[in-house]
Amino acid sequence: MIKKDLSKQDKEDWQDFIDNHSPIPNKDGLRDQKNNAVRKFKFDFHGYTIAGANKKINEIINSCYEKGVSEILIITGKGIHSKSKMNVYASKELSTLKNTIPDFLKTNPDLNSKIDKIKQADKDLGGSGAILIKLKKSIK
Repeated sequence: MIKKDLSKQDKEDWQDFIDNHSPIPNKDGLRDQKNNAVRKFKFDFHGYTIAGANKKINEIINSCYEKGVSEILIITGKGIHSKSKMNVYASKELSTLKNTIPDFLKTNPDLNSKIDKIKQADKDLGGSGAILIKLKKSIK
Protein backbone atom coordinates (compact mmCIF):
# COMPACT_ATOMS: atom_id res chain seq x y z
CA MET A 1 0.00 0.00 0.00
CA ILE A 2 1.35 3.39 -0.97
CA LYS A 3 1.03 6.02 1.71
CA LYS A 4 0.01 9.41 0.37
CA ASP A 5 -0.09 12.66 2.31
CA LEU A 6 -3.50 14.27 2.20
CA SER A 7 -3.89 17.81 1.03
CA LYS A 8 -5.28 20.43 3.37
CA GLN A 9 -8.51 20.49 1.34
CA ASP A 10 -8.86 16.68 1.57
CA LYS A 11 -8.37 16.83 5.34
CA GLU A 12 -10.98 19.60 5.65
CA ASP A 13 -13.44 17.69 3.44
CA TRP A 14 -12.91 14.52 5.46
CA GLN A 15 -13.37 16.37 8.77
CA ASP A 16 -16.55 17.99 7.43
CA PHE A 17 -17.84 14.56 6.40
CA ILE A 18 -17.09 13.11 9.85
CA ASP A 19 -18.62 16.06 11.71
CA ASN A 20 -21.79 16.15 9.63
CA HIS A 21 -22.02 12.41 8.86
CA SER A 22 -25.36 12.65 7.10
CA PRO A 23 -26.38 9.30 5.67
CA ILE A 24 -25.34 8.64 2.11
CA PRO A 25 -28.36 7.49 0.12
CA ASN A 26 -28.23 4.02 -1.35
CA LYS A 27 -29.45 4.60 -4.89
CA ASP A 28 -29.44 0.89 -5.62
CA GLY A 29 -32.41 -0.73 -3.95
CA LEU A 30 -34.40 2.44 -3.29
CA ARG A 31 -37.06 1.13 -5.64
CA ASP A 32 -38.58 -2.29 -5.84
CA GLN A 33 -39.44 -4.12 -9.06
CA LYS A 34 -42.82 -2.39 -9.35
CA ASN A 35 -41.04 0.97 -9.20
CA ASN A 36 -42.68 1.73 -5.85
CA ALA A 37 -40.61 3.35 -3.16
CA VAL A 38 -39.16 0.89 -0.66
CA ARG A 39 -38.56 2.51 2.70
CA LYS A 40 -35.69 1.05 4.68
CA PHE A 41 -34.25 1.57 8.15
CA LYS A 42 -30.92 0.39 9.55
CA PHE A 43 -29.75 0.18 13.17
CA ASP A 44 -26.54 -1.13 14.73
CA PHE A 45 -26.91 -2.90 18.09
CA HIS A 46 -23.19 -3.33 18.84
CA GLY A 47 -22.63 -2.62 22.53
CA TYR A 48 -26.26 -3.14 23.60
CA THR A 49 -27.25 -5.47 26.41
CA ILE A 50 -30.06 -7.95 25.77
CA ALA A 51 -32.50 -5.89 27.86
CA GLY A 52 -31.45 -2.65 26.15
CA ALA A 53 -31.69 -4.24 22.72
CA ASN A 54 -35.18 -5.59 23.43
CA LYS A 55 -36.37 -2.14 24.51
CA LYS A 56 -34.79 -0.47 21.47
CA ILE A 57 -36.10 -3.02 18.94
CA ASN A 58 -39.58 -2.52 20.39
CA GLU A 59 -39.28 1.24 19.74
CA ILE A 60 -37.84 0.69 16.25
CA ILE A 61 -40.52 -1.77 15.11
CA ASN A 62 -43.37 0.42 16.36
CA SER A 63 -41.91 3.61 14.88
CA CYS A 64 -41.06 2.05 11.52
CA TYR A 65 -44.45 0.37 11.28
CA GLU A 66 -46.23 3.69 11.86
CA LYS A 67 -44.01 5.47 9.31
CA GLY A 68 -44.60 2.83 6.63
CA VAL A 69 -41.03 1.49 6.57
CA SER A 70 -41.01 -1.87 4.81
CA GLU A 71 -37.55 -3.24 5.75
CA ILE A 72 -35.39 -2.95 8.83
CA LEU A 73 -31.77 -4.06 8.79
CA ILE A 74 -30.57 -4.86 12.29
CA ILE A 75 -26.81 -5.17 12.77
CA THR A 76 -26.20 -7.46 15.73
CA GLY A 77 -22.69 -8.67 15.10
CA LYS A 78 -21.80 -12.34 15.12
CA GLY A 79 -21.21 -12.56 18.86
CA ILE A 80 -17.59 -13.59 18.47
CA HIS A 81 -16.42 -10.95 20.94
CA SER A 82 -19.09 -11.72 23.51
CA LYS A 83 -17.65 -12.08 27.00
CA SER A 84 -20.49 -14.41 27.99
CA LYS A 85 -18.53 -17.33 26.52
CA MET A 86 -16.39 -17.22 29.64
CA ASN A 87 -19.43 -17.59 31.91
CA VAL A 88 -20.24 -21.28 32.39
CA TYR A 89 -23.77 -20.32 33.48
CA ALA A 90 -24.54 -18.41 30.26
CA SER A 91 -25.74 -20.03 27.06
CA LYS A 92 -23.60 -19.23 24.02
CA GLU A 93 -26.69 -19.07 21.78
CA LEU A 94 -29.04 -17.27 24.16
CA SER A 95 -26.54 -14.62 25.17
CA THR A 96 -25.94 -13.14 21.72
CA LEU A 97 -28.19 -10.54 20.16
CA LYS A 98 -28.26 -12.32 16.81
CA ASN A 99 -30.25 -15.06 18.58
CA THR A 100 -32.15 -13.16 21.28
CA ILE A 101 -33.62 -10.39 19.09
CA PRO A 102 -35.49 -12.78 16.73
CA ASP A 103 -36.67 -14.80 19.74
CA PHE A 104 -37.92 -11.63 21.47
CA LEU A 105 -39.80 -10.57 18.32
CA LYS A 106 -41.40 -13.99 17.79
CA THR A 107 -42.61 -14.19 21.40
CA ASN A 108 -44.00 -10.63 21.54
CA PRO A 109 -47.54 -10.77 20.06
CA ASP A 110 -47.80 -7.00 19.47
CA LEU A 111 -44.51 -6.80 17.57
CA ASN A 112 -45.00 -10.12 15.82
CA SER A 113 -48.32 -8.90 14.41
CA LYS A 114 -46.44 -6.11 12.58
CA ILE A 115 -43.76 -8.38 11.11
CA ASP A 116 -44.09 -10.23 7.84
CA LYS A 117 -40.73 -12.01 7.87
CA ILE A 118 -37.50 -12.23 9.88
CA LYS A 119 -34.42 -13.68 8.23
CA GLN A 120 -30.65 -13.56 8.28
CA ALA A 121 -29.42 -10.76 6.06
CA ASP A 122 -27.72 -11.51 2.77
CA LYS A 123 -23.94 -11.62 2.90
CA ASP A 124 -23.55 -8.14 1.37
CA LEU A 125 -25.75 -6.69 4.14
CA GLY A 126 -23.95 -8.38 7.04
CA GLY A 127 -24.69 -12.08 6.69
CA SER A 128 -24.78 -13.92 10.00
CA GLY A 129 -24.11 -10.66 11.85
CA ALA A 130 -27.31 -8.99 10.65
CA ILE A 131 -31.05 -9.59 10.60
CA LEU A 132 -33.47 -8.37 7.96
CA ILE A 133 -37.00 -7.70 9.20
CA LYS A 134 -39.77 -7.19 6.66
CA LEU A 135 -42.76 -5.33 8.09
CA LYS A 136 -46.40 -5.62 7.12
CA LYS A 137 -48.07 -2.52 5.77
CA SER A 138 -49.68 -0.47 8.50
CA ILE A 139 -53.41 0.03 8.41
CA LYS A 140 -54.14 3.75 8.60
